[in-house]
Amino acid sequence: MDHPRSRRLMERGRLRIPGGVNSPVRAFGSVGGHARFIREAHGAHVTDEDGRRYIDYVASWGAILCGHAHPEIVEAVSAAARRGTSFGAPTAAEVELAEGVAERVPACEMLRLVNSGTEATMSALRLARAATGRARLIKFDGCYHGHADALLASAGSGVATLGLPGTQGVPAGAVGDTIVVAYNDLAAVETAFERYPGEIAAVIVEPIAANMGLVAPVEGFLEGLRALCDRHSGLLIFDEVICGFRVGPGGAQGRLGVTPDLSAFGKVIGGGLPIGAYGGRRELMEQVAPCGGVYQAGTLSGNPLATAAGLKVLELIGRGEVFAGLDRISRRLAEGMIEAGKRAGVPLVAQSFGGLWGYSFRSETARDYAGAAAADHERYAAFFHAMLEEGVYFAPSGYEAAFVTTAHTDAEVDQTLEAARRALERMD
Repeated sequence: MDHPRSRRLMERGRLRIPGGVNSPVRAFGSVGGHARFIREAHGAHVTDEDGRRYIDYVASWGAILCGHAHPEIVEAVSAAARRGTSFGAPTAAEVELAEGVAERVPACEMLRLVNSGTEATMSALRLARAATGRARLIKFDGCYHGHADALLASAGSGVATLGLPGTQGVPAGAVGDTIVVAYNDLAAVETAFERYPGEIAAVIVEPIAANMGLVAPVEGFLEGLRALCDRHSGLLIFDEVICGFRVGPGGAQGRLGVTPDLSAFGKVIGGGLPIGAYGGRRELMEQVAPCGGVYQAGTLSGNPLATAAGLKVLELIGRGEVFAGLDRISRRLAEGMIEAGKRAGVPLVAQSFGGLWGYSFRSETARDYAGAAAADHERYAAFFHAMLEEGVYFAPSGYEAAFVTTAHTDAEVDQTLEAARRALERMD
């Protein structure tokens, strides 16, 4: 099916915007074809510029939890905009949002609001280095923490070796203190601490990895990270930009029962508007300027529109059994996809956590980036386009998770799974 308006917009965009898009994965580079330009969205659906409507499992990459254009969120943002869109001065809503997050996440006694997940993780790392007086960092291959230089590192040549620049434009020196190991590999983390005694400031991790498909922590992994950080006086940073307030009312740390020293949030706490936050124990956060010497600032940090939306989202998820409903819907999708794969004779695995789920074309569930990379990404691309034709919009990359919102119902699940069965049967 042709999409002439989207195609023309992509051609126009390429003249003024690199690749025609303002974030790389939107360009459909890993699945082929041309991007769909979205005109509007309501509830569980998005509509493109050619008028084609899709069940949406991208959900603004997880930022939408209560459905697109939720009327109460729209009204909260509209009311805030009528009072002024930005002041460059503190507002009551900033204090209220920090209080709301802290009430739900006990590890965050204090928070600083920023404008993006990248700012949140970058700032948390700076604070960790200042608090410990150390420079080195451990991160996990396949975990994405934003595009700050030190966090755009790829794996080195062996266990616990220093990272290599993960993109052009990042000098080797910027990642020279970043150690990259495999997700779910506690032994590699322990080796790194032993190889660089007294030098590692922090371990940063997605407690539920959602940037290499969906990869869950194996039993004892997060607990082991906590123990190793305690033993070696390093800080544990949870990047909950994606999973925070999506897998449970207290984030992944509340659901999984492991407490980090610092946490980074974004997406859901802005209700679909740009926001980020990092927080932790009071004695750590009081090292941030103007209380302490760790400088971080932002003109639009805590802006009135994002904080208004975020406050309304926190209110909405406090009503009833929101996460039980998200768990049930995402579990139905994951189990239904597995069954559809079996019926079609296609190797397919899937899993879910709250409003987060994912699937990949492989015979065994991945436990790290190497496993995720070994999936059949060509088949994913073919399935992605087949599902687009069926009216279902997944992420245009096999390395991304999928998301549900409170607006997704059994009707959307039934339609999605029936479409998946038809698409898989046509492919094989």
